[in-house]
Amino acid sequence: MAKSKQLQVAPKALPVPDKELVKRAQAGNDAAFEELVRRYERKVYNISYRLLGNEQDASEALQDTFLRAYRFICKFQFKSSFYTWLYRIATNTSLTKLRRRKSPIVVSLDAPVRSESGQTLEIPDYKYSPEKIMRQRELGRALQEAVDSLPPDYRSAVVLRDMEGLSNEEVSKVLNLSVAAVKSRLHRGRMVLRSKLADYI
Repeated sequence: MAKSKQLQVAPKALPVPDKELVKRAQAGNDAAFEELVRRYERKVYNISYRLLGNEQDASEALQDTFLRAYRFICKFQFKSSFYTWLYRIATNTSLTKLRRRKSPIVVSLDAPVRSESGQTLEIPDYKYSPEKIMRQRELGRALQEAVDSLPPDYRSAVVLRDMEGLSNEEVSKVLNLSVAAVKSRLHRGRMVLRSKLADYI
């Protein structure tokens, strides 16, 4: 009886690490930089949107962030991870735009914040009653209003730590602060949010 042939399945190629893509980009490989953009554009947009509360400004900040990253990537020295360096650019770009506002901008609190897959983060779950769905939406609006009201220093710490899920150490690298300073800003920012959201919590 002939032995059955086993099919040889080629192993799936692992994604190229950020560090290698950065090195290629520094050597002038635009395709490598484009891959970095694809990996992080959603995250950068989310950070910018949460800091600015406005789709148009967030889109501009997204473009400015990657333009600056492209311009200065040759100066990246691998002392931190690429994404913390990129998030620092995104945060600084957004905070600069926020401080330059001469007058308040009307913000649509229903504007979507996109997930990694490109889908909006607020998708109604119809197993809940209409009252519960309405309550969730009201809480979402109240939370965005409360975040918008925070001073920029507190807002950046809260957005990066509590909304984007970075660790205290990562936030400290993004904001170029000590971990103790990050914890202090987080504590103060959370206290402000708690008082503003008292009716919902």
